[in-house]
Amino acid sequence: MKQILKTTILLGALTSLFLMIGYAIGGQKGLYYAFGLSALTNVASYWFSDKMVLKMQGAKQVDRAGAPELYAIVEELASKGNLPMPKVYIMDSQVPNAFATGRNMNHAAVAATSTMLRMLTKDELRGVIAHELSHVKNRDILISTIAATTAGAISVIAQMAYFTGGIFGRSNGDERGSNPLGTLAMLIIAPLAATLIQLSISRSREYLADESGAQLVGDGEPLARALMKLRDFKEGNIVQPGAFDQATAHLMLVNMFTGGNFLSSLFSTHPDINDRIGRLRQM
Repeated sequence: MKQILKTTILLGALTSLFLMIGYAIGGQKGLYYAFGLSALTNVASYWFSDKMVLKMQGAKQVDRAGAPELYAIVEELASKGNLPMPKVYIMDSQVPNAFATGRNMNHAAVAATSTMLRMLTKDELRGVIAHELSHVKNRDILISTIAATTAGAISVIAQMAYFTGGIFGRSNGDERGSNPLGTLAMLIIAPLAATLIQLSISRSREYLADESGAQLVGDGEPLARALMKLRDFKEGNIVQPGAFDQATAHLMLVNMFTGGNFLSSLFSTHPDINDRIGRLRQM
């Protein structure tokens, strides 16, 4: 209940920020446009976000014959967790990772990269899949997608307002938002605030999915070992993000595109990986 309340508050803050930007840029007219765009963004996120994310990652759907071990693990854990069988996808990537997406339990998908399937043992893969299915069961997949889409829209609006001098237009009697310094501040502050809100949602949900996934398999050690392998891979390789990787980083098991310094940790979509490992081993 506490997690649901916190997420509701954070999503409300994102929408409020969206409206504030519209009003600051275009006054009353901008507020109406921002409200309409916010509603359109949320509707589009609900219905089409999973397809968009899978396409961005180049994920290919597989069946039992195409990926027997992965499919069997997803089927086993979905049944154990009283979940409908999600669609199963594999991404051809040199980076080990996995994610879940979809608008609800009946329209969910689980995807893993080909490198992860080669790198992990069967038990470790079960730990990872249990984590991702926990995101499905905890309804994190829809929450994270809407938060990301709204935060991205806020950033786009702020940038468009700065480079075009205002996208909403103003009447002669409404000069709000015409100060170029105010527009420049909005360009910097609005995306930053949206990102911080988005990250707050993502981090809290990762801890919960780690815990729920460990309970599903009956042990936190397999996921802890998998996280150790991903941590070692990240530390030993410089991973260059693709065109869409940053946009979907918060959905992944581990964010492979942040450094280990204090500043980067403030803007990481995930909790510290060593902290996650420690918590799992205490269970």
